[in-house]
Amino acid sequence: MEKVSQIFENARKEGRKYLLEPEAKAVCMEYGIPVTKFRMAKNVEETTRFAEETGYPVVLKIVSPDVIHKFDVGGVVLNLKSSQEVRDAYNKVMANVKKHKPDAKIVGVLVQEMAPPSTEIIVGATKDPQFGPALMFGLGGIFVEVLKDVSFRIAPITKSDAREMITEVKGYPILRGYRGEPPSDINAIVEVLLNTSRLVMDHPEIRELDLNPILVYEKGAKTVDARIILE
Repeated sequence: MEKVSQIFENARKEGRKYLLEPEAKAVCMEYGIPVTKFRMAKNVEETTRFAEETGYPVVLKIVSPDVIHKFDVGGVVLNLKSSQEVRDAYNKVMANVKKHKPDAKIVGVLVQEMAPPSTEIIVGATKDPQFGPALMFGLGGIFVEVLKDVSFRIAPITKSDAREMITEVKGYPILRGYRGEPPSDINAIVEVLLNTSRLVMDHPEIRELDLNPILVYEKGAKTVDARIILE
């Protein structure tokens, strides 16, 4: 896709291997991977206006090529419910980044909808030197961090491969609906896996991709955070 190639080319021209989050989400959108609503703001006035237009609650995230782990530098503020909270959060985020990374180039602030809580999953891809792109699927949070409850396939994958990846993880019963919780939209997860497979096959310059978390609902899914690293 031409737009995706242009995003990659712009990053290369700027000497970056990491895509900025709005760039990574734009790539996802081009491949039909659902993401939370977001807009890039350049100043506090745009930030408050975009928050109003997005609808509360919102999340603010710093956008900087020099800040990869935003939470570590206080570059993320969640669940903002008014224009005053947004203004205060904007100033807080800017101050935090300048304190921890005084030389960081700040591109702006991402204004993102605060997606309703739901079951979290993770979809990833890494480039194996022997086999090429390998896809990963797992439930988010403790399932990935502690239990390492994940499944893998070499891309490209088929629809049946995607369904097998989902059913193979030990946490699968949670996706089917557990103790009164509604079932998750398995078809939406399948589509995310298939579209991610297509993305990494179309663009072998992707070294690593991380969609985490993706919130899955009874109907549909939304990618909250997206990270793409190029060769």
